[in-house]
Amino acid sequence: MALSDFAIFRLVAQYWGCGVRFARWTSPEAVFQILKELSRGQPCDFSGIRYYAHIEAEGGIQWPLPEMRNSDCGLRIPERGANHENASGLPAHSALHTPHSAIPRQRRLFADGKFFTSDGRARILFDPPRPMPEPPNADYPFLLLTGRGSSAQWHTGSRTDKSAVLRKLAPAVLTAELNPADAARLRLASGDPVTVRSRRGAAKAIAWVTPTVAAGQIFLPMHFPAVNALTYAAFDPHSRQPAYKSCAVRVEAG
Repeated sequence: MALSDFAIFRLVAQYWGCGVRFARWTSPEAVFQILKELSRGQPCDFSGIRYYAHIEAEGGIQWPLPEMRNSDCGLRIPERGANHENASGLPAHSALHTPHSAIPRQRRLFADGKFFTSDGRARILFDPPRPMPEPPNADYPFLLLTGRGSSAQWHTGSRTDKSAVLRKLAPAVLTAELNPADAARLRLASGDPVTVRSRRGAAKAIAWVTPTVAAGQIFLPMHFPAVNALTYAAFDPHSRQPAYKSCAVRVEAG
């Protein structure tokens, strides 16, 4: 019921009138070979991975793996040819003769303490502390926290909602988690209907009283569109990471 990323990219290119630029995209492995060449000489160089069958024969290959002579790495990997190809045009697994430990395992990136800068040192950006963009006050006394609330959902559900199984497993009702002290002050109990309101909108939810949320805070899962209508549009100036955990709200019964 779903197209592969490979097929989607080709269809988009065709629709935009630039399909000729993707003429070499004859199969997912053909795209892999193009990406492999683009990686050559780069920090993520995996030009030493020959074909998909090579990956499968090794049970996975850790990159970076620059291209080396077969004698350098102890591999007996045949070139493409009629004697070693299967029906798909790829080398047959039996022809690889590659023991699982034959490939020299590369050190993981940055394990040597060197970064990909001219002097090998990391570039760290420091900003002076700034006040919260929208601190709680008397009208909006709670700090809203948003995050994942179900293992069956991912972010706003734009993809996971397309799965009938995940829709069945994910909570269908928005739940607002409150600290017991706040719930007692507001005379709320688990299961009571509440409205969480910010300066930008409101979301209907069911209260859930739990000590895992600190007093003065409220947690809402981000998988519901109404939750994202509450948040404040503040972003980190360098990474553009949104401030989804610094928004002032109030909680009302009903």
